[in-house]
Amino acid sequence: MSWRPACALASLLLVGTTAPAAAQQQGQAPILVPDVSQHQIELRSGFTGAELLLFGAIAYPGGRIPDGQIDIVVVIEGPRTPITVREKAKLGGLIWVNAESNSYRTAPSFYAVASSRPIADIMDDREAYVYEIGLKHLQLSPLQVGDTQEQLRFRDGLIATNMADGRFAQSTGSVEISQKLLYSARIAIPASVPEGRYDASTYLVRNGKVQAAEETEVVVAKRGVEQFISLAADRYGFLYGLAAILLSLGLGWLAGVLFQRRQ
Repeated sequence: MSWRPACALASLLLVGTTAPAAAQQQGQAPILVPDVSQHQIELRSGFTGAELLLFGAIAYPGGRIPDGQIDIVVVIEGPRTPITVREKAKLGGLIWVNAESNSYRTAPSFYAVASSRPIADIMDDREAYVYEIGLKHLQLSPLQVGDTQEQLRFRDGLIATNMADGRFAQSTGSVEISQKLLYSARIAIPASVPEGRYDASTYLVRNGKVQAAEETEVVVAKRGVEQFISLAADRYGFLYGLAAILLSLGLGWLAGVLFQRRQ
């Protein structure tokens, strides 16, 4: 563990020592004090991805560590957007064409979950659906009401496609818990992630129930030349397209001149 996260964990422990009195006033639920290694990811030229370290401390009412097993689940979710899933079919056994499709009102652009144990061993499906913990428990809100098996097919296709792109991921046993007081997990952020505000949620689970949940934020944004180009394309689409055409023509003309001179 690097020096900076270690210092942050030490400060979290100091916060945790003052938290039990407040926890007793609010009930017997433990308190999570989460953080991430970086709250901002910059998308610059040559960006190949990043790795987020999610870590934190657990403060218990009265400072009493409970008996039995505790589990930690961390989830990072990107901005939700409408999406259409299209199924491919071979036409005449030769070419692939778009066949059936299914649209969703909202689906996360990125979703990664890491847990100390398998989700099925930590909580039942009902609890997992309430908090949308795990890929199979995502609520995607399909626009079309159709056959259940067909809905499941498109849902599985959406999840499989995003997993192949690295935008969806689920990792079991990747959350480390130390003395029931500290936890840490690493989640990979691929180069293809979109811009936006990402929610990093931490859940403490005991006896099959979520006993504490906290959230922090990570911002993914373009910077430098990439940010300027993106803003220009969004705000001045016509001028941006015209400039791109003129630039292409200019480069083509310059290449022709250089080629003639060499001859």
